[in-house]
Amino acid sequence: MVYVIAVYDVQADRTRLFRNYLRRFLIHVQNSVFEGEVTEGELERMRDHIESLLEPGESTIIYTVSAESYVDRSVFGEDPTEDSKFL
Repeated sequence: MVYVIAVYDVQADRTRLFRNYLRRFLIHVQNSVFEGEVTEGELERMRDHIESLLEPGESTIIYTVSAESYVDRSVFGEDPTEDSKFL
């Protein structure tokens, strides 16, 4: 498994496409920020599909870490991932 943080910057009317796709694999933690663990195969499919969705001037950044334990994550306020664990 690989821990992934994905962020995107796309036209406002196209955010739904990216949000709905990334929700299949990751937890939606902020407007255009997702995180979670995926397999290498899921990561490959995610990268390919996101690249196919992008239009000129848009971008997506995917950060990968070998395990969640290597991420120092500080949350101020309510943690949006807490509710997602019980869905």
